[in-house]
Amino acid sequence: MREARFIKKNVDKWNEYQHQETNDPDEMADRFVTLLDDLSYAKTFYPQSKVTRWINSLAANIYQNIYQNKKEKYSRIVQFWRYELPLLFKKYHKTFLFTFCLFTCFVIIGIISSVADANYAADFFDNMVQPGYYDKTIERIQKGDPFGVYKDANPFSMFVHIAYNNIGVAFKAVVFGVLFGIGTIYLMWTNGLMLGCFQYIFFSQGLGWQSVMVIWIHGTLEISAIVIASCAGLILGFGFLFPGTYTRRQSFLRAAKDAMKICISLVPIFIIAAFFESYVTHLMSNTFDKDPGNIGLPVPVSLLILAASLFFIVWYFVLYPIRLHKKGVRLAGDTIIKAPAEK
Repeated sequence: MREARFIKKNVDKWNEYQHQETNDPDEMADRFVTLLDDLSYAKTFYPQSKVTRWINSLAANIYQNIYQNKKEKYSRIVQFWRYELPLLFKKYHKTFLFTFCLFTCFVIIGIISSVADANYAADFFDNMVQPGYYDKTIERIQKGDPFGVYKDANPFSMFVHIAYNNIGVAFKAVVFGVLFGIGTIYLMWTNGLMLGCFQYIFFSQGLGWQSVMVIWIHGTLEISAIVIASCAGLILGFGFLFPGTYTRRQSFLRAAKDAMKICISLVPIFIIAAFFESYVTHLMSNTFDKDPGNIGLPVPVSLLILAASLFFIVWYFVLYPIRLHKKGVRLAGDTIIKAPAEK
């Protein structure tokens, strides 16, 4: 694009930004992002032009307005966890809701299919998970050791293996989003059916309550993180399929950056879930084996861990982002914008 045409196309917008200041955080964020895009283009094609210096000064002014009331300084890591990630996730709340509903439907399909067909769960585990897994699980239940799978290995070895495996599943859920989201949905399908069939086994054997108290100690964080990772995969797929006002390449690169940030943020959650599974669930399974009436932890403690895990997921990824948004905090690129203090 010739410089004259570039100027003609955008000069009214730049004049508006220069002469009509705003204190609205949404508008300020939009202006800042727009100017950064224009500045990047101008620096690429017209690096010595006066218009490039003008755009740079406009962006600088908005940047100063953003930070003129800022009294606290945060490190990059603190800013990421306190503001950047929650605000980033707020942008994709609708995608997260869609992902959660879709995954829940897959779980329900797994349960209904197992109820309707006595062989469905056995066939599913033999074909999709591990041959003989279903029979071994039923055998352990009949021997009075339903959670024996959690006590067969050294806790630390379990911890490393589980954390590595779950982090790998999360990254696959994101990367498979490149296939227009179809790969991510397939992983959601298999994991959802597996969860539904797995829970059906225990409830059908009269161990539903015990399975919730033992397995969901770690499963609450683990399954929630897999759903969030699947959301990141769909963000990647939707970024390519629905570019909006951006070029398809720009939209895909933006979505990829956001998806990987979300995925990387799940690593600590998977590590905590792996710790619960390899140590707490391991302890509970050993206690249950010795005394089938004892799940290994007092029921209030188990419920507290379950409730705390669920509360953390709902608060940090749903409620806290909404709260920040209502307070006028916005995300523009990697920059946090706060509503200016009232004078």
